[in-house]
Amino acid sequence: FVPGPRRESGAEPPAEPPAGRGGIGRTLTGVAAAAVATVLAVVVAGQVTDRETTAAPRATERQDDDSASRSGTRAAPATPPVPTATTAAPPTYEQLMARQYPIDPKLKGSGSFETVPGFQKAPGPGRLVRYRIDVEGGLGLDPELFAAAVHKTLNDPRSWAGRGVASFERISSGDPAFVITLASPGTTGAWCAKSGLDTTVDNVSCDSASTERVMINAFRWAQGSPTFGPRAMHAYRQMLINHEVGHRLGHGHVSCRTPGALAPVMQQQTKSLDIDGIKCRPNPWVHPAS
Repeated sequence: FVPGPRRESGAEPPAEPPAGRGGIGRTLTGVAAAAVATVLAVVVAGQVTDRETTAAPRATERQDDDSASRSGTRAAPATPPVPTATTAAPPTYEQLMARQYPIDPKLKGSGSFETVPGFQKAPGPGRLVRYRIDVEGGLGLDPELFAAAVHKTLNDPRSWAGRGVASFERISSGDPAFVITLASPGTTGAWCAKSGLDTTVDNVSCDSASTERVMINAFRWAQGSPTFGPRAMHAYRQMLINHEVGHRLGHGHVSCRTPGALAPVMQQQTKSLDIDGIKCRPNPWVHPAS
C-alpha cells in the first residue's frame, strides 16, 4: 500500500483533463490561436520596422538640407545684372544750330559783355581779318555755339572768305578789326542807335558802324524769322552773320530783281523776301554756287 499525496484539509482535488475528442479539439484550438498570435506579432513588428526604415532617410535628408543651408560653401544664387542707364549722345553742332531757343522779344539785358575766350586761326588765304566775340550776360544762350557758328560761317567758301578774298581769325585779346556782339533786343537797339539806326521797329540786328560792334539781336538768333521759318534756323543764322558782317566790310543793301531767284545775302531777308512785287527764295550765302 502506497499512500497518496498529502492534501491540505478542505482543499479540492485538481480536476483531471477530460478524455476523448473534446480535449484534443481544445488543444488544437489553443495551438492555432498561439500560431495566429505569433503571425500577427511578426506582421506588426515588420510594419513597425518598415516605418522606422522609411522615416530614417527622411530625417537624414532634412538634416542634410539644414546643414547645406547653413554651409558657408553653398553656391550663392545668381544675381541678375543691374541694367545700366544708357547715356544719350550729345547733340551735334548741326542739331544745335537747327533748334530754336526761348527768349523774350522785349528783353533788355544788363548791357555788360563778356568776351568768349579762345583762339581760332584763320584757315585760308586772302586778307587776314581778326575779330572778337562778345556776348551779353544773362541771355541764357550758348556763347560757345555762337562763336563756333560765326567762325564756321565766315570761313565757308560760300561766304566772304570765298574765292580767296579774305580769311577770318577769332581772337580774345589784342586789337580786332571789329567785335561781333550777341545782345538782347534792348541792348542791340541802344548800340545801333549810336550809329543812327533804329532796330526796335522790326526787332532786327545792325552794324553799328560808328562803334566797333556788329550787333546780332539775340531774339533773332534764338527764334529766326517768318521768312525762313523754324525749319531753316541754321540757314537763317548763317544769313544773319553774313549780312551784318557784309555791312562792316563795306557792302550796302541789295534787292532781288529776278522772281524765284535766290535773294542776295545783302537783301533785308529778315523783313521780307518780296521786294517791289518780286518774290525770291531765302539765301544765306555770298557765293551760293561755290
